[in-house]
Amino acid sequence: MVAVNMAMLPLDDDDFRTVDIDDLVDVRTVSIDPGQSEYDRILNFIWQVHNPYCFRVGPIAVKSSFTDSGPTLDDIMVGQLLKTVVI
Repeated sequence: MVAVNMAMLPLDDDDFRTVDIDDLVDVRTVSIDPGQSEYDRILNFIWQVHNPYCFRVGPIAVKSSFTDSGPTLDDIMVGQLLKTVVI
């Protein structure tokens, strides 16, 4: 197990507009052992992806960011689903 202090890594500072998509890790290639502890699975994911805030899924670049306030991801997803439901 490797101890990582994520606060020391400025991973979310990458300027998404200047990132070369070929330099990003495709998360479809990431392999996680479900038998590991949650902590070890998270570390394994970070080790493989290099930057959990900026990666790709196939040809799509993904930049994630978080805030201490505002709606949760669940709230946003439910809202989007409700907008797309045709009754």
